[in-house]
Amino acid sequence: MNYFRKNSGTGSNKQASTPIRMRIILGIIFILFATLIGQLAYLQLAYGSRFKSEVQKSDSTVVSSQVPRGVMYDAKGRVLVGNKANNAITYTKGASTSSEQVYKISNALSNYIKITDENPTEQQTIDYYLADPVNSKKELAKLPAAQKDSDKLTQAQINQNLDNQVKKQNIKLTERQKTAALIFNKISGAYTLSTIYIKNKGLTNKEIAQVGEHLSDLPGVGIGTDWQRSYPNGSSIQSIIGSVSTEKSGLPSDNLQYYLTQGYSRNDRVGTSYLEEEYEPLLKGTKSTSEVQTKANGDIQQTKTVYKGQAGASLMLTIDAKYQKEVQSTLKSVYNSALNAGAAKYSNGAYAIAMNPKTGALLAIAGLNRNPKTNKVTDNALGAINQSFVMGSVVKGATVSGGLINKIITPTNNTMPDTPIYLPGSPVKKSVYPVGTFSSLDAPTALEVSSNIYMMQMALKWVKAKYVPKTYIHMPSDAFEILRRNFNMFGLGQKTGVDLPGEVAGIQGKSFNDKGQILSGSVLDLAYGNYDAYTPIQLVQYVSTIANGGYRMQPYVVQSVGKTSSNGNKIYIDYNKTPNVQQKIPWTQDELDVVREGFYRVVHGTNGWGTAHKLKDVKPSISGKTGTAQTFYYDPDNPNRKNPPELINATFVGYAPSKNPKLAIAVVFPGLDPDLEGSYTLQVAKAMVQDYFKLHK
Repeated sequence: MNYFRKNSGTGSNKQASTPIRMRIILGIIFILFATLIGQLAYLQLAYGSRFKSEVQKSDSTVVSSQVPRGVMYDAKGRVLVGNKANNAITYTKGASTSSEQVYKISNALSNYIKITDENPTEQQTIDYYLADPVNSKKELAKLPAAQKDSDKLTQAQINQNLDNQVKKQNIKLTERQKTAALIFNKISGAYTLSTIYIKNKGLTNKEIAQVGEHLSDLPGVGIGTDWQRSYPNGSSIQSIIGSVSTEKSGLPSDNLQYYLTQGYSRNDRVGTSYLEEEYEPLLKGTKSTSEVQTKANGDIQQTKTVYKGQAGASLMLTIDAKYQKEVQSTLKSVYNSALNAGAAKYSNGAYAIAMNPKTGALLAIAGLNRNPKTNKVTDNALGAINQSFVMGSVVKGATVSGGLINKIITPTNNTMPDTPIYLPGSPVKKSVYPVGTFSSLDAPTALEVSSNIYMMQMALKWVKAKYVPKTYIHMPSDAFEILRRNFNMFGLGQKTGVDLPGEVAGIQGKSFNDKGQILSGSVLDLAYGNYDAYTPIQLVQYVSTIANGGYRMQPYVVQSVGKTSSNGNKIYIDYNKTPNVQQKIPWTQDELDVVREGFYRVVHGTNGWGTAHKLKDVKPSISGKTGTAQTFYYDPDNPNRKNPPELINATFVGYAPSKNPKLAIAVVFPGLDPDLEGSYTLQVAKAMVQDYFKLHK
């Protein structure tokens, strides 16, 4: 009994103590909650406004935008390439813009504008279709389980399966939806906080007004201005000026990393060829900068212009737009005459270039490229710096000059026998006129009648060759080097340094055969211009050197760099090009006079074998040199063609007036029929001189 009582008493005490413990625990919990609530109330009352501002706090980011590209003027201040301002619909992408938001904006904007100059691709159509949550959900439901199993497939694989499924359905879009799909693609490809052009061509006043009325419903959309290149004096000179990439093509892939390191964006427009590329750092200007404030959710709150930017520098070129147009027109007209006469059946083009011999300023660069297969002719002015041809006798002035400078001949003793060169196992090497026409020739007459024999005889003495007619000829191993070094002195066979990209140095023929033996006969061919290939710009630099008294001037196209006033009426010059003498020819005045006399007699001489007497009546007086070089038609579709047609390259170099020259020219008509050569180069030369002095009285 005592046991049971004791036991019973103990149980009663435990039951009585349990509520006390619970009360203690509940009391502690209550106190903690009360403390928490009190703290929250304190924070709300004391710091509520601060926390609210933190939540609504906006981030600030600086973004940049394009500015108008620099203008190019001709030598008279005429605009060759400018900028045409176009109204544009822009979009600035927020920091956290979702695909669904882009879809809504695209659909809304497509109600107010139309994009008709392009159509969405198949992939763009699919991306737009699946951006609709309803369509995406529906298509996902139709996918077989195995093609949407997220445990086994990545999200990219599931998306690809969706694309493949939609592709089979051949989705058709309405015209409005096509515009929306294009807008969706443009916005989706934009970088965060970057501004892109949704539509920058053909924007109507109605479209601008409608978009402007609904800007509050189109987050990120704005109305701005875009700039496009314009050519108020015609586009023929564009082959010199070059091209600019579009916003769509953006930075060239081959130089992508370079431009990115220079601060460009991927969709920036840059110069991709010729002057636009060569002077890109100046023409691009300095981008404008804006401060973009975004809310905590990533939406753009405000955009504020920090720096308006600086338009690209203006370039004033040495080219006269009117003269350039005349030269290009003449070249095209005369070349068409050659085509109609059958003389240019296999020709691949023609070139003409004019230069101020005293400064190196290029006054006109004209060129044509022709496909002999299709007969299509296109403008190709830059062929004058990147196309090489064997030029023929026009280079004989350099050969005679070398003979004088190296004392092979002298101003008072320059007569050489006009005896053909007979090499064993090869045809006689002679001039165009019959053997025996002249027993001997002096240097001016040799230039007048274009004697190949004179140049070869002088070359034999020059390189100290051992020659026995019809028996053997021995040339020293440096014979080519001796003659080429002389031609290089005049700029023939090396880059001129013109301020245009893509210039080539020409082509050197082989100096030795497979056995290491010097090609002796080719040394003689080189002496009269029938071996190495040069560019038209090298020819005009060479003849300018003779015209100006012996200064090899660096050719250039950009005369000055400056800024155009805001109203476009005035140019402020920051930099002027200073003519650059690359080399002074080490001849005496008497030696120079021998060459100049020969060039004068080429046009004004009385010998029946003179080659340019048709120009003797041109005013002002012209001095110059003609040339022809043998070549062959190369068929790219049949490179091993047997017996290809024999052709000639017809050339002319000259300067005017003969005394105190102000104009130097070079004309090249490659690939003419030798039986129908005519006088095409002389026709172009005549017009080039007359037109220039008509415009520059």
